[in-house]
Amino acid sequence: MSDFIIALLGWTGIYAPMALGGVGSVIGCSVAGQAAIGAMLDSESGHGRFVGISAMPSSQVIFGIVVMFTLNRPITPEVAPGIFAIGLLSGLALMACGLYQGQCCASAIHAFKSKPEIFGLSIVPAAVVEGFSVFVFIFALVISGGIPKV
Repeated sequence: MSDFIIALLGWTGIYAPMALGGVGSVIGCSVAGQAAIGAMLDSESGHGRFVGISAMPSSQVIFGIVVMFTLNRPITPEVAPGIFAIGLLSGLALMACGLYQGQCCASAIHAFKSKPEIFGLSIVPAAVVEGFSVFVFIFALVISGGIPKV
C-alpha cells in the first residue's frame, strides 16, 4: 500500500502544475473574456485590445506544462515527496495567479471602456501578477533541479 501512496504522490506532483495552472488560466481567461464581451457591446472601438487582454491569463498553463516536464522522472520513495511538494505548491500558486490576473484584466477592460487614455496604466496590475507567476515558474525550475533523476 505504501508503494501505491508514494507513486500517487509523485504522479500528482508531476501533473499538478499543468492541471492547476490550466484551471487558473481557464477561469482567468473566462472572467476577462466575459468583461471583454460586455465592453464590446458598450464601445465602438478597442475590440482587439479587449480580446488581447482577455488572453493574458493563458500563460499560467504554459508555465505549468514546462514545470510538469521538468519534474517528469521515475517515481521512487526518495524523490516522490519533493516532486509532490514542488508540483502541488507551484500548481496552486499558478492557479491563483491565473484567477487573479483574470480579475485584473477584467478591471482593466472596464476602466478602458470609461477612460480609454488609461489603458496602459490599467493593465499594470495584470502585469504585476504575471511577474509573480514567472517567479513561481523560475523557483519551481530551480528547486526541481535539486531532485535526483534516478
